[in-house]
Amino acid sequence: MELKGKHVVLGVTGGIAAYKAAELVRLLVKQGAEVQVAMTEGASHFVTATTFQALSGRPVFTDQWDARMPNAMAHIDLSRQADLILVAPASADFLARIAHGLADDLLTTMVLARDCPLLVAPAMNRQMWENPATRRNAAQLLADGVGLLGPASGEQACGEVGAGRMLEPEEILDEVLTFFTPKVLAGKKLLLTAGPTFEAIDPVRGITNLSSGRMGYALARAARQAGAEVTLVSGPVALPTPAGVERIDVRSALDMQAAVMARAGEADIFIAVAAVADYRVAKAAEHKLKKDLGGVPPIELVENPDILAGVAALKNGPFCVGFAAESQNLEAYAQAKRRKKNIPLIVGNLIQDGFGGDDNRLVLVDDDGVHPLAPASKSTLARQLIEHIANLTGGN
Repeated sequence: MELKGKHVVLGVTGGIAAYKAAELVRLLVKQGAEVQVAMTEGASHFVTATTFQALSGRPVFTDQWDARMPNAMAHIDLSRQADLILVAPASADFLARIAHGLADDLLTTMVLARDCPLLVAPAMNRQMWENPATRRNAAQLLADGVGLLGPASGEQACGEVGAGRMLEPEEILDEVLTFFTPKVLAGKKLLLTAGPTFEAIDPVRGITNLSSGRMGYALARAARQAGAEVTLVSGPVALPTPAGVERIDVRSALDMQAAVMARAGEADIFIAVAAVADYRVAKAAEHKLKKDLGGVPPIELVENPDILAGVAALKNGPFCVGFAAESQNLEAYAQAKRRKKNIPLIVGNLIQDGFGGDDNRLVLVDDDGVHPLAPASKSTLARQLIEHIANLTGGN
């Protein structure tokens, strides 16, 4: 649970996107956060306080004169308990009021009286968002140090299409996690590979492997949350791009090599997570191979380039991290691979412990020895690995 011990006040304003706030509460609580919901009167026209109370496990506040506060200072007491105030959805009216310092209800008064950071996720019709007044208000909030999450672009409840949609709850959660993550890689450029490669035999068949890409994508996400500028070179996977990460899709090992070598010179850190095929077909068939032609078609294989070794050999190249997926003798093979590639850190894992799954068990091997990590989710292991890399590279 990445938000364990964090207290988040979630403000909900009036708008159809308020229904998404219910899912956001569920996600925040699932990550261990203590969530206190404060609603505007307008929000109650879309979702009831009972819904948020059931999901958060806490009574919901809607009135600055709430009798449950013996000192009649809900705006003070609620904000002082918070590590973060998050308003999602944030209506155009709400943005205007806090940009001008107005405080005429519980939520705006609490925002004005806060001594903790504020994030807002705007949600409104596309023309409301593009209105010069709204853009001025958004600019003023940014200048005042308020974090704006979105808005996104797409189909809106009114039937129009454009910018103004609230980010999805999963995207907002990711931004909250990023907010709370120590920026140990701030200012660093990180390049990594993830997923399998696909080496074509003919237009419909190929050589590949069972890599899901989950570990690489978890690392890209963790690095971005730690403040790095992240470029992800990905083989074919069915995973969404982590927020704030530049993704470059490739197919074959040669494609991946070209994408990596074109960017490695600018990277501070390179992590080779992808399960690159060791071999490719020397000459892929132009048309689909047919069984009814008789016999088994001969397939000549040639060795693929070693992308990690190529980057490690660069003069003044990035800090290189490799992965060793083995089925036995993990530490011995990982040590040998690290020495052969001449890299400072290699991450070993047994295929049976996590290849293609959501959890894993990792062993970190560097100049100081072997550092086993306890079995955990790939997202947890990714954060631990990023912290280790930051320590080795002199991160903040």
